[in-house]
Amino acid sequence: MESNQKTILKQVPLFLKISLIQQQIIFVALLLFCMTAVVSPPIALLLGLIVANLSGHPFLHLNHKATNILLQVSVVGLGFGMNVNSALSAGKEGFIFTIASIFSTLILGTFLGKWLKIEKKTSHLISCGTAICGGSAIAAIAPVLKSDEKQTSIALGVIFILNSVALFLFPAVGHWLDLSQKEFGLWCAIAIHDTSSVVGAASKFGPEALQIATTVKLARALWIIPVALLTAIIFKNKSSRIKIPYFIGLFILAMVMNTYVSQTAIVAPYLVSIAKIGLTLTLFLIGAGLNRNILKSVGVKPLFQGLLLWVFIAIGTLLTIMYFN
Repeated sequence: MESNQKTILKQVPLFLKISLIQQQIIFVALLLFCMTAVVSPPIALLLGLIVANLSGHPFLHLNHKATNILLQVSVVGLGFGMNVNSALSAGKEGFIFTIASIFSTLILGTFLGKWLKIEKKTSHLISCGTAICGGSAIAAIAPVLKSDEKQTSIALGVIFILNSVALFLFPAVGHWLDLSQKEFGLWCAIAIHDTSSVVGAASKFGPEALQIATTVKLARALWIIPVALLTAIIFKNKSSRIKIPYFIGLFILAMVMNTYVSQTAIVAPYLVSIAKIGLTLTLFLIGAGLNRNILKSVGVKPLFQGLLLWVFIAIGTLLTIMYFN
């Protein structure tokens, strides 16, 4: 127990020098607090950031796996609150935006990486994370790219930092510009990196925004497959396996059941409520994984590349939606 505690305390220079048991009590208490109606997704993310740097994350080695599983289960649960016909309509509308934004972001990211003299694999991971679906895209592309742990960690750090900012910034900008729920849902689905923050921001804006944002973002996530194949060709790694996001199929099944199976209406509201709690917990865990060591390891140039790409896709998409859609 003592050796584990020393390892955790060594990972991050914490403000509170407390025992592992005390760390666990604080962490679990905040986790339970995030399950209440008092805590919104942005607040959960903020609480995670605070606990990561104040008292520490006692279960850091489990964080990545738990976050992935919880996010996927939550997304499937949200499907029980959506209608197939509305989702198809939103998906069609977001299709052109998706293609244009993905490939323009990847091309711009390549040029920025060369201009800033960023290591090629790190630059490509940041571009893919911005273009498709954040950490999920990086996790899928990294094995194909055969990137090392440092390259993957830097890319994830960049995406999660900007993703955290987006969760607070986008709803505020959306209200300031008086965007409709349809406009906001489409905007945040394309311009916010990670599915967790897309759903978190959209749910704060309204139910229609949530449905459009979730559908468009998950349809966008399927582009991991062609982009991974393209990556394998460019980096000449033909033997690498591609991770396919199978949970999207379960999300579609949940929507179909909610639309066409009348009995689903009995349990659907409860499943959606549980899914929203799961999403809030996901954002808490994401925040809890962003300690100061991770933030410092990112570096100025990769963060600058990620920021420029994010500004490009956010402003470009917003202007297109407001004036040409």
